[in-house]
Amino acid sequence: MATKREDVITNILLKKGLVTQGQIDRARDEMKKTGLGLEKTLERMGFITEGDLVNILAESMGVLYVNMEDYLIDPEVAKLIPEEMARKHRVIPLFKIGDTLTVAMANPKDIIAIDDLRMRGKFGQIEPVFSTEKQIAKAIEQYYGVTGSVEDIMNSMGPGKIPFTATTEDVDARLLTREAEQAPIVKLVNMIITQAVKEKASDIHVEPEEDKVRVRYRIDGILHEVSTPPKHLQSVLISRIKILSKMDIAESRKPQDGRMLMRMENKKIDLRVSSFPTIHGENIVMRILDKSSLVLGLKDLGFGEREFKEFDKLIRLPYGIMLVTGPTGSGKTTTLYSALSTINSLEINVITVEDPVEYELPLIRQTQINPKAGLTFAAGMRAILRQDPDVIMVGEIRDKETAETAVQASLTGHLVLSTLHTNDASSSLPRLIDMGIEPFLLSTSIIGILAQRLVRVICKECKQKYTPPDELSKELRIKEKFDFYKGKGCSLCKGSGYSGRLGIYELLLMSEEVKKLIIARASTDQIRELARKEGMRILREDGIDKVKKGITTIEEVLRVTEAV
Repeated sequence: MATKREDVITNILLKKGLVTQGQIDRARDEMKKTGLGLEKTLERMGFITEGDLVNILAESMGVLYVNMEDYLIDPEVAKLIPEEMARKHRVIPLFKIGDTLTVAMANPKDIIAIDDLRMRGKFGQIEPVFSTEKQIAKAIEQYYGVTGSVEDIMNSMGPGKIPFTATTEDVDARLLTREAEQAPIVKLVNMIITQAVKEKASDIHVEPEEDKVRVRYRIDGILHEVSTPPKHLQSVLISRIKILSKMDIAESRKPQDGRMLMRMENKKIDLRVSSFPTIHGENIVMRILDKSSLVLGLKDLGFGEREFKEFDKLIRLPYGIMLVTGPTGSGKTTTLYSALSTINSLEINVITVEDPVEYELPLIRQTQINPKAGLTFAAGMRAILRQDPDVIMVGEIRDKETAETAVQASLTGHLVLSTLHTNDASSSLPRLIDMGIEPFLLSTSIIGILAQRLVRVICKECKQKYTPPDELSKELRIKEKFDFYKGKGCSLCKGSGYSGRLGIYELLLMSEEVKKLIIARASTDQIRELARKEGMRILREDGIDKVKKGITTIEEVLRVTEAV
């Protein structure tokens, strides 16, 4: 006779269409021979997969399922439950919000274990989620098997203690895989990633050198060294990262690209991974895409009042090309995503073609280019035009074909948003002409060009007045008197004096006079001079305005802008 639990699982399976009643009956007959439970029998007979099974078990218990293999636990959170208690109750802490601790349990219905955790840990509430015994046991070994800092973990893996290889060349891939799955190296990589996320880094650099490996984080646009693992850990450290990002660990002579999706606390972390062969081994860079940190409100990006009003007006026009320019890492993609989020609605059809798709936006159809399959920016745009779009976002205009397609799209009644790699707004027009686009087409299709940079924001916790050197004020041509500020350096900003970044902008509008200069193939300087007479503030002027408001420093503005 079926138990109540088996009836619940059966109903869920049938409702979801994962099995038929005939398969259930056959599984019950098999159960009589083997003595196994219903779900295990269905899995062994091939009627459901392990993935189906864990999700069904979680649903039958009324809790969420968490795959611990894709989950990053903050080492500080792991300390909230002692190791002996974690092993006794087969639990692992995931994150804490307020006085509620969320834990993964092999048996989320174990009331005794939940009460014991709550009382001994003095938590207001324990929120259980489901994970398998195997995954929890592995997580316990990873997070409790080796304790301490990154340095402590590295010391526990000294030469001779664990037989790590020094290089990936001519080494059996199976050996590298076994080494990369040992608890200390798993914890080391997890800690490097979790620490980067906590410190709001945008990139993690793992850089092999002659006698060591250097790990650096890019925080607010600046690289900071965080640790230097010894050379004997190089191959296994890089192999672990490559395994997680689905890259070929046996191939170290060619560049590779990979991706890993992780969960940390209650948010998803997307890491885009790139390997590049160097004379001392493979260099790894991991770009961290944290959706929870994406700013999508235009007003939060740092626009001045005039620039905000004009840019907001431009992105609401029914057709034309709106360009955002600047070097890599200047925030162009964030600005475009913010623009799309501002105008996005059920009344319009928005489609993008990107490289890569960094964040998924609701209601918007997004695709990623694949040159090997023939899906370039230009090919993607041509296909998009057959999808009845209102707004098209193109990740970047790199060549004449893409530029021509964008112009054609704008002239046939579509709003096109895209980026271009130029130093300022005015130089974008001669650049497009150099690509081969006719000036008269640009004058009728371009509606505006926004150039931008990111400056670091003064840390609010250690902000103080100071008097900058006279030569800096002279270089920025600052004559009026006002209070200057900088960050002294504190624990919050890790001594840098800065916390977070904000945009500085220059917005070139297409007046009739500017259009005449475009048709006349005028130079960048001529276009800039006219635009400034018509009210355009250049990047450095917007930066100086933010210095006056105490948002950033003279040094930052000088670092990211050029004199004009």
